[in-house]
Amino acid sequence: MDLLPSRYKIHKTKLRWILTMMTMMMMMVMRRGESMRLDMESGNTKCISDDIKTNYMTVGTYSIVNPNEGHHLPPSHKLFVTVSSPKGKSHHHAENVESGKFVFTAEETGDYMTCFVAPGYRPTAKFAVDFEWKSGVEAKDWTTIAKRGQITMLEVEVRKLLDVTETIHEEMFQLIEREREMQELNRSTNSRMAALSLLSFVVTMSVAGLQLRHLKSFLERKKLL
Repeated sequence: MDLLPSRYKIHKTKLRWILTMMTMMMMMVMRRGESMRLDMESGNTKCISDDIKTNYMTVGTYSIVNPNEGHHLPPSHKLFVTVSSPKGKSHHHAENVESGKFVFTAEETGDYMTCFVAPGYRPTAKFAVDFEWKSGVEAKDWTTIAKRGQITMLEVEVRKLLDVTETIHEEMFQLIEREREMQELNRSTNSRMAALSLLSFVVTMSVAGLQLRHLKSFLERKKLL
């Protein structure tokens, strides 16, 4: 009768250790979400950029901090919010809002820009905005996925690791492609430098030859040769 509880404890210990190791691995390689608080003032604009890869999902939530809990926000506490791609495509636009959320999948790689504009107001008002921006694996709602698929948290952690592995795999290919592009650029630069050096040498020797010819002619006219 004592063996069953003992084995059960060992099983729980191993499971806890596995989850701990998986969590540490994910913390090291998984892209973390950015949570911040922005100090805004009427008439001012603040923009935040994030480098997002193609086909990465991104989720952002924002809300004005209520200085008086239990009361409505004053009319001065409003925001204009825009989210745009590196090429200027709009992915989110909101006017005179107190909070909001945007979700989209990146169609191109580059810096995506989120801008918060506090409209002009008199007298000038100051307020804070809580903003959280997640991309990649972190952007997925794993709790909803677990409930929908009726799977355990261990399976959720495994799926996270699989997604992280795929992300690392894609980034490795991108790094290899960038390295190939850099090598081609280096070869092209070296070829151009070699051609420029050769051209400089030819020009220098030509000028030296002309100078010698001119000096010889001068000395002959002066009957010094």
